[in-house]
Amino acid sequence: MRKPLNNIMLAASIALTSAVFSTSTFAGAADDAIAAAKDAQKQAQSVGGQWRDTGKMIKKAEKLLQEGKSEEAEKVAREAEAQGMLGYMQATSQTKDNLHI
Repeated sequence: MRKPLNNIMLAASIALTSAVFSTSTFAGAADDAIAAAKDAQKQAQSVGGQWRDTGKMIKKAEKLLQEGKSEEAEKVAREAEAQGMLGYMQATSQTKDNLHI
């Protein structure tokens, strides 16, 4: 009788550990994505190419992260990062210097 109880305890321990690990991993990925989005936004601002919604998207990602919605926060932050990069490319491609090449 003792052996099944040990197996149940072991399984519960593994499940709990993996749940904690996956949550912290998503939070870390979301933090990294938000930081990357902020960097891309600054780069776009440096050439006057920041798009209208990039800052709003970063704030939304930060709010989602605070609410514990790490996966959604990461997705929104990645979209904001893409907007920052595209804004930079758009602004630099419209100059005679073509800075992004």
